[in-house]
Amino acid sequence: METVTLWRPVGPVELNLMKQSGMKAFPPRLPDQPIFYPVLSEDYAIRIARDWNVSRDGAGYVTRFEVLTAFLTAYAPQHAGGRALREYWIPAEDLESFNKAIVGEIVVTKTFEQNPNGVDHN
Repeated sequence: METVTLWRPVGPVELNLMKQSGMKAFPPRLPDQPIFYPVLSEDYAIRIARDWNVSRDGAGYVTRFEVLTAFLTAYAPQHAGGRALREYWIPAEDLESFNKAIVGEIVVTKTFEQNPNGVDHN
């Protein structure tokens, strides 16, 4: 069973919903979120969690997980502004199938939190 390692930057609300699934699935997209964007590098996920999630949500988390390669063959990696900024664009209606293709648990690898002196990294 071949897998691909992916990362996803998330905020506190999304992380809490993921915990409700036992860290086995990502929550459904909101109506104004037609695409789910897992990314292909931890560095890219760190940039988003640290620079975007923290300023918007007060905290950002980087998650890592394995997805069946066979599932991802239906989707081409997209470039989001540079060679190192690659992500999959999974339509919201495919997220349930995506979640079923996750092998094992989703793991938080990095935590970034806002404090009065800047951003803390754990």
